[in-house]
Amino acid sequence: MISDSKNNLWMAEFTQGHLGKIDAKTLAVKWIPLPTPFGRARRMNIDKQDQIVVTEYRGNQVALFDTKTEKFTEYNMPPYTFPYRANYDKNGEIWASTMFTDRVVRLDPKTGQSVQYLMPSDTNMRTVFVDNSTTPVTFWVGSNHDHRLVKVEPLD
Repeated sequence: MISDSKNNLWMAEFTQGHLGKIDAKTLAVKWIPLPTPFGRARRMNIDKQDQIVVTEYRGNQVALFDTKTEKFTEYNMPPYTFPYRANYDKNGEIWASTMFTDRVVRLDPKTGQSVQYLMPSDTNMRTVFVDNSTTPVTFWVGSNHDHRLVKVEPLD
């Protein structure tokens, strides 16, 4: 779960593919379907403008959700990557861990273009961290299979 600037709680519902909102004032629950049916929403992050980035594991996409307009924008990931968790960087790009190809994907929402970074070993990535204090941005991910941290430093 994550919270927005109005203290509403948001959750990703995996089975049917929804975002759930618990209203902070009324405690009413609202379910908002992903644009891709049964997209299998996974982990989420929220930025300072209350936009949520959520991975659609089964849909092989990343979706941005504007909590003010309650509208989605979806972005295709490279084939068979099955994103697990994503986060924004200071440049507005989205970094996603993947569960099937052992690659980290950096996606530019303005162009829809993506770059893939092959991990040095079988990873089964779950948690991601974008370090915005570096130039260029540095990406960190944990490797569940061989108990190490992997640091991605783009050359551009």
